[in-house]
Amino acid sequence: MTASLGEFDLIARYFTRPVRRAVLGVGDDCALLPAPTAGEQLAISSDMLLEGRHFLPDADPEALGHKALAVNLSDLAAVGARPLAFTLALALPLAEARWLEGFARGLLHLADAHDIELVGGDTTRGPRNICITVLGTVPQGQALLRSAAQAGDDLWVSGTVGEARLALGHRLGEWSLDAAAQTATFARMDQPTPRVALGLALRGVAHAAIDVSDGLLADLGHLLRQSGVGATVNADACPASPALRNQSAPRRRLCQLAGGDDYELLFTAPAAARNAVQTAAAQATTAVTRIGSIDAQPGLRLIDAAGQVLDNAYVGFDHFRSA
Repeated sequence: MTASLGEFDLIARYFTRPVRRAVLGVGDDCALLPAPTAGEQLAISSDMLLEGRHFLPDADPEALGHKALAVNLSDLAAVGARPLAFTLALALPLAEARWLEGFARGLLHLADAHDIELVGGDTTRGPRNICITVLGTVPQGQALLRSAAQAGDDLWVSGTVGEARLALGHRLGEWSLDAAAQTATFARMDQPTPRVALGLALRGVAHAAIDVSDGLLADLGHLLRQSGVGATVNADACPASPALRNQSAPRRRLCQLAGGDDYELLFTAPAAARNAVQTAAAQATTAVTRIGSIDAQPGLRLIDAAGQVLDNAYVGFDHFRSA
């Protein structure tokens, strides 16, 4: 029979750690953090992962712990913020030691890699649900905003896009991948890499940024609306992994343009800053690819490598409209 822990034993055993920057961490009614230094602002974001909606019931707990924090760190990356601290609200149907050990290991390993402290949260019994709130710092006036894109900017994306959607399609039975493609794409879907170093390096270089969570074109649409501009995107310029390059053009475009869960950075920068963008990417050891441009006229124009206009029927993920 699987042992079940009480609430406070659970917190003490898996999620209580000494803090270095916080004044007071896990174990009291509130965490206490020192105020930002002069000239800095706090960046705050929350994300929720719900079983059956964002992950399957049999998801590996260690990978899930990683992903739960990674998607939040990706939000800090998108504004160019340095990670500081996070809280964890966790609902579980049962406090199983084996599941908690794996989840905590994945969560805290990534936290250590990004020097971010767990300082509080909550636990309760219920359908499995993970909610993390992250806090970071960014110098005043240097945050990368969705509303700051300018006509004439280049449009860039980091890493490669579409692997998570390719993996999901295999898991849902939409298509079948060979063993090598499964290994490569499942890793991207289950354990994404938040581009924190790139976000920091792009401060003062990029104008606007957003992370790709709901689909490249869907997230670009948010940026364009908030900036009041349009864009031309070369669908064939989107960086693809070997697994995606082996797919048909329609499937590759579907995964790259409408697939979510990549957590790459989509950003704009002046054309004159191309060398500076590449220098920032090298500092962050993250590849970046120029995939289009920002236009003064609102709207999105999708083209292929030959410059031919493509029908834009790609729809990203929406929590209340997607199945």
